[in-house]
Amino acid sequence: MMESCEVLIVGGGPAGSTCAWRLRQAGIDVLLLDSVPFPRDKPCAGWITPAVLETLELDKDEYRQGRVLEEIRGFRTGMMQGGEMVTGYGETISYGIRRREFDQYLLQRSASRRWLGEPVNLLERKDGGWLVNGRFGARLVVGAGGHACPVARFLGARIGAEEVIVAQSAEFPLPGQEKVGAPGPSEMPELYFCRDLKGYGWIFRKGEFLNVGFGRRDRVAFGREMSEFRAFLRMRGIEPPDNVGYRGHAYRAYRRLGGRTLVGDALLLVGDSAGVAHPESGEGILPAIESAILASRTILAANGDYRRDNLEPYGAGLSLRHGRGSPEISRVIPYCLEAFLGAKLLSSRLFVRHILLNRWFLHSTEKLLSPH
Repeated sequence: MMESCEVLIVGGGPAGSTCAWRLRQAGIDVLLLDSVPFPRDKPCAGWITPAVLETLELDKDEYRQGRVLEEIRGFRTGMMQGGEMVTGYGETISYGIRRREFDQYLLQRSASRRWLGEPVNLLERKDGGWLVNGRFGARLVVGAGGHACPVARFLGARIGAEEVIVAQSAEFPLPGQEKVGAPGPSEMPELYFCRDLKGYGWIFRKGEFLNVGFGRRDRVAFGREMSEFRAFLRMRGIEPPDNVGYRGHAYRAYRRLGGRTLVGDALLLVGDSAGVAHPESGEGILPAIESAILASRTILAANGDYRRDNLEPYGAGLSLRHGRGSPEISRVIPYCLEAFLGAKLLSSRLFVRHILLNRWFLHSTEKLLSPH
């Protein structure tokens, strides 16, 4: 039996759920499709800035009911085999979340119709709209299925051949004897950088859970650097249980040139499908949410006419929003000096606070995007 809708969203993560939430607020009939049931675990460090809460209009007290929202008031930074520095802020600058809780909350709040546990295997043009898997009809399809989203593939994404950020992470309950006082205070995540600043590992405690992982903008060196970080963790007495292990994922950083095709006739990409992560920190949640809001504005402005020309303003808005950030370190420091200067920069309190943390991780200088 055919199910029809105005907008079908492929992917129930923060981008897909946010797009559905905004469209449903405007009275649009939305069907959200995801390949796995929710709640589900998602490889991710799992922290968000206050801008995420404001953009999502999320009430902290309500969200905390039965969910983790750990306040972050500073960071411990350094190199795996070097000195460390504590940068305190004296106020809450970010929050730790568990993605299985966060994504489930946003999905439920979207108030959209949902069909979970079914991957997209077939996307066909039909009667000016789309037929998905032979039984879901939609006038517009939004790809929000992550880096390997089938809608992105349909629009020509060269999945597996693109320059990506690669990462592995694990999140697990702390053993009973470590739930108080170790491995570090929840309000002070630890970040340990590669010498060239192209990657970093993290140790992030969230109440009774610990999240550890490593990410890098270089596939070639990733395996070696990840092995070194795991050895560093073992020296600290940190090792995920055998039944957890590390899970990997890849995603694209935003680029104005050489990025993915974002729109087609009655097709549009948001979030990791569009490749909007911040290049230095690898953060993807806030830019994914902002891309979904920009997409929903474009969809509503199209007023039911989803030809490509009417969706193109979305790409322009995304470029204006995400294309004005800080230049990548590789554009600031010559390659031959990266390893030498990386260590020097990480020992500078001014650089760590104002560039590394405030600008690249917290994005404290950026103006908040209005959710409406």
